Order: sequence, then structure tokens, then C-alpha cells
Amino acid sequence: MAGSSLIDRPEAMRFEQAVTMPDGGTALVWADYAVQGTTRSLLHVEADAALRGTGAAGRFMQAVADHARAEGLTLAPRCSYAVAWFKRNPDQGDVLAQ
Repeated sequence: MAGSSLIDRPEAMRFEQAVTMPDGGTALVWADYAVQGTTRSLLHVEADAALRGTGAAGRFMQAVADHARAEGLTLAPRCSYAVAWFKRNPDQGDVLAQ
């Protein structure tokens, strides 16, 4: 499965990433966020059911962290998945809001 580039949809307050499935179809991983200055509070992270258990959400979270770093943003995980991902990946803590 290959993932496309992360897309920030500020009008929807959502990060999205499409993933190409082995059958040629696509599935989506997304995170809804709230804006507080340069901080994005990650309110909900979800993957289409077809992607669950494939690691797609983890790769998506890495893309979100990389995007935040590149854009000078900080992240405040509120969703339990995002909180757990940052705990499992402490090397990504530089993008966390204080």
C-alpha cells in the first residue's frame, strides 16, 4: 500500500492522506483538528476500515509530524490514538505544543 502526500484542508480543519490499496482502490486516513494560533489540536484520527491494522495510521501520523515541523506548527494531541502514537514515538516530541 502506498500513501499519497499529506493534504492540509484548512477550510475543513482536517489533515488527509489517501492510500492506494492493492486492488487499485483508495482509502483515506484523516485527522480533524482545531486551530489555536500555530498549534493544531488533533481532535480525532481515523482510518477507513480497510486500512485498520496495516500501519497506515502510524505512517499518517509521521506525515502529520513532518508537516508540522516543515510549516513551523506545533501539535496538541487530544485524540487517544494521537496521544498513544506520540508516547510510542518520543523522538517526534519536538513538534508537541508545550
